[in-house]
Amino acid sequence: MSTNLLQAPHPPAVESRPEPLLSVRDLTIHNQFAGTDVVRGVGFDLNRGEILGLVGESGSGKTLTCRSLLGILPRGFAVDAGSVELFGEDVTGYSNKEWSKIRGTSISAIFQDPSSYLNPSIPVGKQVSEVFRVKGKLSRREAKTQTLELLRAVHLREPELVYGQYTHELSGGMLQRVLIASALALEPKILIADEATTALDVTVQAEILDLLVELQEAKGMSLIVVSHDLAVVAQLCSRVLVLKSGEIVEQGTTAEVLYSPRHEYTRLLVSEHNLYGLDRFIAGQGLAGQGLAQKEPAEKGAGEHVH
Repeated sequence: MSTNLLQAPHPPAVESRPEPLLSVRDLTIHNQFAGTDVVRGVGFDLNRGEILGLVGESGSGKTLTCRSLLGILPRGFAVDAGSVELFGEDVTGYSNKEWSKIRGTSISAIFQDPSSYLNPSIPVGKQVSEVFRVKGKLSRREAKTQTLELLRAVHLREPELVYGQYTHELSGGMLQRVLIASALALEPKILIADEATTALDVTVQAEILDLLVELQEAKGMSLIVVSHDLAVVAQLCSRVLVLKSGEIVEQGTTAEVLYSPRHEYTRLLVSEHNLYGLDRFIAGQGLAGQGLAQKEPAEKGAGEHVH
């Protein structure tokens, strides 16, 4: 499957009354250094098999919200009020030890700069393999076998070669695929993609987004896509939350939010992106499955050459 940003798969259908895997209620995150609340009253559900988008400009609270769902808030930041329920259990007060048991197994994440999360002095394959060994309790041989299967699953050619390579030997797109493999090693039910394609060029970005959709459908995961790029959200997500200054100002289906935005801030975001063709996108294939008029699709871009 290979599409570019202007040719997207239809967002997955969502059951009318599903049981949420994740429930966030009135979440408030406090900056202890500044003495201010940087996220205020955020609440939403994530349903089984759903792809949910979080959009907003830099500093809107997207990343802090997602880090609170993983128990990895930066030093000086803490959940001050509200609750986070994973699979019906409140994890807000979890200790580091409790978080380590569920991080990677129940919920996992990929981030913008894979080189920041991969050790440059250790071959990338061994780093993925270590996840299987430490948390999966597999033998060295079993862990390597599983890692090679994962590297194939994320469409890396010559996985045996990639297994022994270091970060400086791989392209940005290849590193992001390795990071995706690491995040999916223990088959989490929820995956957070936090600006996961921002640093990549448009062609490679499209391939990585394609890959995320393919893996999400194959594994039945729920996916949270964090982005400032409305075209990315329109391509992937069935529902969207819009954050501004730490608060949700609008939420709804992707068609509702991007085609008929109600809040002034959302209208501004859509207006700015329309300068780069989002109007053509939301009227075309990306939201065709939600009843919007179609226009002619853009030409497909060539895929990244993955070694």
